[in-house]
Amino acid sequence: MNAPAFPIGAIPTAASAGRRKLVNVRQRSLLVAKLRTLWVLGVFALVGAGALARIGYLGVTGAGPHRDELGNALIPDRGEIVDRNGVPLARDFRVYSLWYNPKAMTEGSPLIHSPKEVADGLLRIFPELDRRELIAKLVAGQPGYLRRSILPEEANKIHALGEPALEFPRETTRYYPQGSMAAHVLGYVDSYGKGQVGMEQAFDTQLISAEGRTHPAVLSIDFRVQSALEDELARGMALSRAKGAAGLILDVDTGEVLALASLPSFDPNHVEPGDMTISDAQARAGDVPHGFNRVTNQVYELGSAFKPITIAAALDAGTITDLGRRWPATPLHIAGFTIHDSHSFGASLNVPETLIHSSNVVTAQIADELGGARLKQTMEALGMNERPYIELPARGFPLWPSGEWPRLRTMTVSYGHGIAVTPLHLASAYAAMVNGGIWRPATLRKLDPSEVPAGRRVFKASTSARIRQLLRMIVSYGTGRRAEAPGFRVGGKTGSAEKPGVGGYRHHSLISTFAAAFPMDRPRYVVIAMMDEPQGTEATSFQRTAAFNAAPVVSRVVPRIGPLLGIMPDETRDIDISDLKPLIPQGAEGE
Repeated sequence: MNAPAFPIGAIPTAASAGRRKLVNVRQRSLLVAKLRTLWVLGVFALVGAGALARIGYLGVTGAGPHRDELGNALIPDRGEIVDRNGVPLARDFRVYSLWYNPKAMTEGSPLIHSPKEVADGLLRIFPELDRRELIAKLVAGQPGYLRRSILPEEANKIHALGEPALEFPRETTRYYPQGSMAAHVLGYVDSYGKGQVGMEQAFDTQLISAEGRTHPAVLSIDFRVQSALEDELARGMALSRAKGAAGLILDVDTGEVLALASLPSFDPNHVEPGDMTISDAQARAGDVPHGFNRVTNQVYELGSAFKPITIAAALDAGTITDLGRRWPATPLHIAGFTIHDSHSFGASLNVPETLIHSSNVVTAQIADELGGARLKQTMEALGMNERPYIELPARGFPLWPSGEWPRLRTMTVSYGHGIAVTPLHLASAYAAMVNGGIWRPATLRKLDPSEVPAGRRVFKASTSARIRQLLRMIVSYGTGRRAEAPGFRVGGKTGSAEKPGVGGYRHHSLISTFAAAFPMDRPRYVVIAMMDEPQGTEATSFQRTAAFNAAPVVSRVVPRIGPLLGIMPDETRDIDISDLKPLIPQGAEGE
């Protein structure tokens, strides 16, 4: 064994005392190191426990942090809106803004350079800015935005100007990646983050909720179908030099809207004040601002597109039992008013001839036999006495004749005059006529099969079957020939009506509409195309009626959307109209 460093009884020397002091210092240092390590581990343990507790809380509540301590959003302030296939239509996006902060410098002038020099520097970056307005803002010395939504490279150029008062905070803005597509469906978000018009307003509470920010709002819209509809409406509008156009595509069995368009449109990324407000001059001219939804908010007399509804009501009531029965086709004189057709179609017409030629005279007589009470009841069952059923906040109230309908009113309503409804009203009515007789409310929400409403029965199934034949016959032989899309079995009806004005109808201003469904052997979708004040051009054979402008839009839309919706052209199939062919005339078309 080794001898002890200091024998018992020995007196320690100075060297040995120094060694013991060194040992004590080392022990204290080791103890401090251990305590620091334990302290660090304790801090990490507390942080970890806090994190685990937070994760557990989030897992239970589904809530999440809104902003970090720097004010930057950790999650979008507003949930996404997507189409039925998950394609984003509206989402939040982080951008820079240009903010003028005159208090950025604590002493002296708020600007290092003169307001004119600063304005000129900003104009080199943003040439579209108004120099005089910009200088006025800088001179006023009031904090505020000079420009919103700027790019990072633009922010770098602003920084290079060397003005501390020019700040560019990062903010959340609403971004619409499809531009103006479906603008009237979506609406927009104002500078306060509030949804305005469209589904932004309808979904406002949902989109800003915790669940809405994590689960997108899913629309019934199919952006591919929407694109095709907008494209063809714009083409039809240009070809006919119309001042506006509108259209929609509706699932006849569910009420889901797959496309809804109103032209001219607007860009929800850059909403101008004039997009949403109507001036006195516009009101006098019968114009509407770009943000006005012609499909759901504007009511029109839709003319002859109402005639199949009148025929369906008469078939259902049993006042028509023989389609071959003939009515006089000469002008009617009722209560000092004359009902006439666009031109003579002969001395008499049966039901198929009435629809093929679009006779006002015979339709009025059929309605007269049906009676105002029953025609009105049918219209009410189709929702034409109420605002259209859809989630959009902008919904026009029909011009609905109240009380008991006199004989003349019944006759004019039968062919679409004296009553004004939205194109959406018409689409829902056509869906009920062709789907077996069930009316369902339209919706812009994608529906699960279990969510499809039962609806209400308006027509017998047998009536619906007969109307499908008659609508197909109109496209094959009548005024709807230009809506034909080979292989898609389109059926439908034209409608051209003069627009009302001060002191009466404006004879040179038409609303032309084609209401269609396809495929008629098993209808899946209703398609509505409408032109506002089309002109007779070379492209429309110098005609202004629906047969020459609205019907061709349908003929182009259907082949584009059919394959997207699982409907392939098949010229070996069609609805059987063989029992109607002996009743089909030879001769000119009518309107």
